[in-house]
Amino acid sequence: MFQTLYKKCLDLAAHKSSNFYLGLVSFLESSFFPIPPDVMIIPMVIAKKKEFIKIFLIASIFSVLGGILGYLIGYLFFDLAMYVIEFYNYEDKVEGLKLSMTEESGFIAWLSILFLAGFTPLPYKVFTIASGLISFNLPVFIIVSLISRGLRFFIVSFLSYKFGELFTKYMNKHGSKWFTVIGILVVVIFVIIYLFLKFNG
Repeated sequence: MFQTLYKKCLDLAAHKSSNFYLGLVSFLESSFFPIPPDVMIIPMVIAKKKEFIKIFLIASIFSVLGGILGYLIGYLFFDLAMYVIEFYNYEDKVEGLKLSMTEESGFIAWLSILFLAGFTPLPYKVFTIASGLISFNLPVFIIVSLISRGLRFFIVSFLSYKFGELFTKYMNKHGSKWFTVIGILVVVIFVIIYLFLKFNG
């Protein structure tokens, strides 16, 4: 099933209405669809290099809008939310974080994981839905999603623009690893700055 959907997304990247389909895939991926927008972003930017900023913005904006839908699913439709979370085998992790949310450290942990979910190969949709389940602060959710999704899709778009097919081959082999490493580094820097301000404020 995943291979079929993957191939379909690649086909849509070459469609004359590819911008529309990129927005649709970006929107749906943030709440339940399993194929990430990167699959379409890379070939679209290589084919239309002058539009790489536009492509990155479409993916980012519609991904965050889809994230808000995921949040609302978690907030309003418990059974549906749990079905998606259980499908990705994240129910235990989400439950553990939910219990810790009463503490300040729990809030920071969820903030960090939400960023990582938006930036790395973690299933972003699980954490948009879970954010609704735990009634996480919605404005903060939107801001973190904009930063993480925007940063990820900008990097993918810009490197596709600069290196073309070479970047495609590199992403296929090492993309997940490097996005995870960069995401963790960003979170570590954020936590260090937060702790510094907290104890020196």
